[in-house]
Amino acid sequence: MPDYAYCSDKYQYTMGKSFYDNGFKDKTAIFNLFYRKAPENNNWAVVSGTDEVLEMVSGLGSMPEDFFEKFIPGNGYREFRKYLASMKFTGNIYAMREGEIVFPNQPVIIVEGPMIEAQVLETPMLCIMNHQMAVATKASRVCRATDKPVSEFGSRRAHGPWAAVYGAKAAIIAGCANTSNILTGAIFGCGSTGTMAHSYVTSFGCSVSGEYRAFDSYIRTHLGEPLILLIDTFDTLRCGILNAVRAYRDNGIDDSYPYTYGIRLDSGDLAYLSTECRRILDEHGMKKCRIFATNSLDEYIISDLERQGACIDSYGVGDAIATSKANPCFGNVYKLVQIDGEPVLKRSEDKAKLINPGFQITYRIMKRDEEAGEIYKADVTCLRGDELSGKIEAGETFTIYDEYDRYKFKTFEAGTYSAFPLQTPVMRNGEICGPKYSLAEKSGYYRQTLEHFSPSERRLINPHYYKVDISDSLYDLKMNIINKLSREIDEFRI
Repeated sequence: MPDYAYCSDKYQYTMGKSFYDNGFKDKTAIFNLFYRKAPENNNWAVVSGTDEVLEMVSGLGSMPEDFFEKFIPGNGYREFRKYLASMKFTGNIYAMREGEIVFPNQPVIIVEGPMIEAQVLETPMLCIMNHQMAVATKASRVCRATDKPVSEFGSRRAHGPWAAVYGAKAAIIAGCANTSNILTGAIFGCGSTGTMAHSYVTSFGCSVSGEYRAFDSYIRTHLGEPLILLIDTFDTLRCGILNAVRAYRDNGIDDSYPYTYGIRLDSGDLAYLSTECRRILDEHGMKKCRIFATNSLDEYIISDLERQGACIDSYGVGDAIATSKANPCFGNVYKLVQIDGEPVLKRSEDKAKLINPGFQITYRIMKRDEEAGEIYKADVTCLRGDELSGKIEAGETFTIYDEYDRYKFKTFEAGTYSAFPLQTPVMRNGEICGPKYSLAEKSGYYRQTLEHFSPSERRLINPHYYKVDISDSLYDLKMNIINKLSREIDEFRI
């Protein structure tokens, strides 16, 4: 099977042919991958996918010349095909960590390299990042709706096996406790979790006694493991919960059982049913029996269940996370911002599509609060090596101004703040560099990062907007390019 570095659009290669013929192949390009607006009026997004991007980039140059002949045939492409067959990526990549919280217009990934090498990465890179960041950002929203554990159960609704495996990975980074996907568990060492389906219950016959036999058999074959019984196959309150209590009791399972034991609700009024099940379990001395809820859940339903006082100990969420159902298309774009040292931008009649030019770096500014500890106060994107970047690196006093209202500004005095860059080197001269993090470390980093933002910035509905600005040098560069273009357009005639 072809390496997914070639899961691309043909125009990456038709452009590449023109670059090749016009002597652009050795020009140094800088591209930024970023998004303009977070889905569902979210304040920010969660980074996931950069490890897979690096694997993809490393796959360039893995296909023989006859592969390229399948989509760019003919003698006119012969020399270019030979070039592509041996073309490896030789440049540098800077990226945010997986689990990082990123705001609109900030570079998530910066690619610096020869023009053709950097250009052909656009489609596969966006394919990876848009999928994983959509899932991670949705998982973050769902998990922030409750302080109870949330499991990712969406593989059967994911858009293909690759999406199921790496979507589950993205969900765990952004707060999910675990996944049902065994391949994700095996690849990333995070394990997997699962209970039973309705078909397991009905395989013992469509009867109340058959439901009991199903529960009894399951317990006997899984003693010494976590146990969860699905109780809504026939009637949750009139037989399901009672058969579960009986089966647990007959097998000696009670609150002294050293592993998790519980029931799962998958239909009906979850708030009411969970409350009634809790009452019945408690009456039978099973106060540690956990109640697990599934059934087309998302952050809004979970928030409402929590508000109603539902007696649910953990949630399983499927398609809402696995497909980012409410907003399945994440908006990362990949734009050229500099060519051979010359900053460039896309100027559009749609002002929202105006981009920041030049080789950039983003700093996150922190201040220490006596009670809350280190609090993130602002992000600022600078041109690398500009005046503001130098002041931040040196810990000097600096002021940042709102890009759209220059009368809004904030000053950080020397000695009162600390800062760190969000984009760090992950590939140098075509070789992967930097630390390798486990899935648990990525998830831990996300949780730690989230705690540094205020509760008002973390809320789901109408979040308080965190301060995100650009340096004066970057602002001036952008405006100078725009003004120059505007003059040229005004004077243009044919």
